[in-house]
Formats: sequence, C-alpha cells, structure tokens
Amino acid sequence: MRAGSQQGSVSIVVAGVATVALMASLGVADVGKALAARARARAAADAAALAAAQELALPSGRTAIELADEYAERNGARLVSCTCSNGTLEAIVEVDVALGPMFLASDGLTVHGRARAVIDVPVG
Repeated sequence: MRAGSQQGSVSIVVAGVATVALMASLGVADVGKALAARARARAAADAAALAAAQELALPSGRTAIELADEYAERNGARLVSCTCSNGTLEAIVEVDVALGPMFLASDGLTVHGRARAVIDVPVG
C-alpha cells in the first residue's frame, strides 16, 4: 500500500468531522435564540400583566386590554389574550414572540409566554 492513498481517506474524515461540527454549532445557535425568545416572551407577558393590573387597580381612563397590548408590543410580543375585566383583582396575559429566521428549524416559529398579576387589597 502506498502512503499517498491514505491521505485521501484522512481528508474525507476531516471533511465529515467539520460538517458535524458546523451542524452542531448551528444547532446550539438555534437553541440559544429560542432561549432568548423565551426570556423575551416571559418579560413581555410580565410587563403586560402588570400594566393591566395597574389599570384595574388605579383606572386612568384606558382599558386594561389596551395597556396590556401596548406593553406587550413595546417588548416585541403580540398579545394573544388578556383576562382582565374591570372589577376583578387579577390580570392573566398570554403573548407570543416570533423566533425569526433559524439555521436548522423552519421559519415562522413562535414562543408563548403567560403571566398573572394579582392586585393585593389590604384588609382592615
């Protein structure tokens, strides 16, 4: 066996390892992007629920749903639902955050966030 025939086999193995490493790093980047979007969804839901609860506790003339929608939008989310009727002591908000373009996953994916804010009324 000649030494030159072994060099071709090594380059194929190196190319395979490089491809696997590239795919793994792209997967890690997608997971990181999804985790960041999950954090944004949680923060947006928290902000929207707190804004809605504040409007229920201290009315300013706007509806709690309007404020929840505004705060969700400010945080890069879309308001899905807001259970925050006047006269209640809680606001439950659900939002979606778009993931954007991914390397290995399909586009158009969203992350869902949910938060609940309760108005604590002092007794006595």
